[in-house]
Amino acid sequence: MVRETYIRELERLQGELLAMGSMVENALVESVQLLKRQDLEGARRLVAGDYLINQKRFAIEADVLVLIATQQPMAGDLRVLAAILEIVTELERMGDYAKGIARIALMIGKQPLIKPLVDLPRMAEKARDMLHQSLDAFMRRDIELARAIPAQDEEVDALYNQVYRELLTYIMADPRTLDQATHLLWVAHNLERTADRVTNICERVVFMVTGEMAEMDTENAGVESIA
Repeated sequence: MVRETYIRELERLQGELLAMGSMVENALVESVQLLKRQDLEGARRLVAGDYLINQKRFAIEADVLVLIATQQPMAGDLRVLAAILEIVTELERMGDYAKGIARIALMIGKQPLIKPLVDLPRMAEKARDMLHQSLDAFMRRDIELARAIPAQDEEVDALYNQVYRELLTYIMADPRTLDQATHLLWVAHNLERTADRVTNICERVVFMVTGEMAEMDTENAGVESIA
């Protein structure tokens, strides 16, 4: 009976984790689209809506701690619960990145954008896809998928470097673009950091399944064990 209660509660917690992940995925892509459309009212709603992501994290954390205290899970089960705690922390930070992008949209306001936003939406979509895959790897306990995802970060890094070079060119051509270019660079930075945090989730999935802590090698899509 105790085991059945644990399994039922774990399934519920995983469902809550996926719901939180979906909220973050949507916020990441939407924040950049709001910036692109210069939708200030939408940006204000997204900033306010980050409260719901935070509350979801706190609720999941509280339920995990109750489950640990009442069910006394064994080592393998404990790693799953520890992974959930780690993942919701990463998701909450990603939500903060999306909120930061929405705030930048408000800072820029209705002033004409210095360049068409092409690569930033691509970065957001790629980071969102990586996050979705990492949560899928968690649910399926798929360490091969978890190990493969970090290699996709190279695409995000390449887009970041491209955005950086383009914005630098705009600043050099017209120093008056400095403020907006700096804001847009922060958007790119937030998206690049999001992809990095996906790698953290992948590392946690590998540890959850194998019990071995490992650092992902994003360049070679491999894993380096930590001594």
